[in-house]
Amino acid sequence: MMKKALLVLLGIVIVLGIWQFDLIRYGWRQASGQLSIVYNSRPIEDYLNDPAVSDSVKQKLKFVEEVRGFAVSHLGLSDTDNYTEMYDQHGQPVLWVVTGCEPYSFTPYLWKFPLLGEMPYKGFFKKEYADHEFKIIKNKGLDAGMRTVGGWSTLGWFKDPILSEMLNRNYGDLANLIIHELVHATIFVKDSVEFNENLASFIAEKGTLIFLQQVYGDSSTVYKQYVEELADEKIFVNHILRGYNALDSLYKNITDLPDDEKLSQKNLLVDKIMSELDTLALSNQKYIEGVKGYQPNNTYFMSFQRYQSKQGTLESIYNNEFDQNLINFVLYIKEKHPSL
Repeated sequence: MMKKALLVLLGIVIVLGIWQFDLIRYGWRQASGQLSIVYNSRPIEDYLNDPAVSDSVKQKLKFVEEVRGFAVSHLGLSDTDNYTEMYDQHGQPVLWVVTGCEPYSFTPYLWKFPLLGEMPYKGFFKKEYADHEFKIIKNKGLDAGMRTVGGWSTLGWFKDPILSEMLNRNYGDLANLIIHELVHATIFVKDSVEFNENLASFIAEKGTLIFLQQVYGDSSTVYKQYVEELADEKIFVNHILRGYNALDSLYKNITDLPDDEKLSQKNLLVDKIMSELDTLALSNQKYIEGVKGYQPNNTYFMSFQRYQSKQGTLESIYNNEFDQNLINFVLYIKEKHPSL
């Protein structure tokens, strides 16, 4: 009887393996890639004690330690071992993310994962795998996007290291990134990527302002630079979100047109949105320089929707319900939506 039961169980495992072969293979590749990074990371202390490491790198690593400690003690984020080690990328990207979207509506292509639920993006530690997935999305007739990633959270499954390329960011941007990813390791809502990313962006922005003000003072160059960059970012993001809304309205009004006419009208509007970037009153043109001459598709606009579209709502809750007390705001949401 036991032998028969084991044979039945083995049969079920084999069937599930065949049925979910792509998912199992993907999971193995991702786990292997992440473990390779974890195992090849070194404690921050090793870098700080290494005479071959430059003083500028050591200074940034000490800064990350400060930010991490502040995020735990002053923001209520979870105290994990994240960002206590560093992985040397040797100047190379280590993760690529693929996204997909319907060409004439903002309906994202979704990948399904155990525990995480449906996700509108898929990451790869090898570019050839990302290229393959990108082609699959395009062959489905969808808009496809692919970008490298400067940081990510494994939601507590692994010890997330500092990536060496993170240290090329200025102090405000680096603090924002660290806090953003620590939020993901603290708070996670299944099947709610837009909420998770908007929340992490909101807490990171507010938390970085508080950190830089307390450590450097609001008259410091570091604090002023961050405030100026935030102002530019908001102007730029709001323009792209207005573009998103304009495209969304267009798509709803051209459903009965042939695809070639839809494409023509879409391209005209995208050209208009991107050309109007030159009219924005920015202190620094870096947001524009990176996209000049770029013809984005729906995945580009959806990325801004995913990370920034709920900032006004979160700001209202933060002001009216928590009287701008960020740690109380974080602790409330942390209790309501703990991370995996």
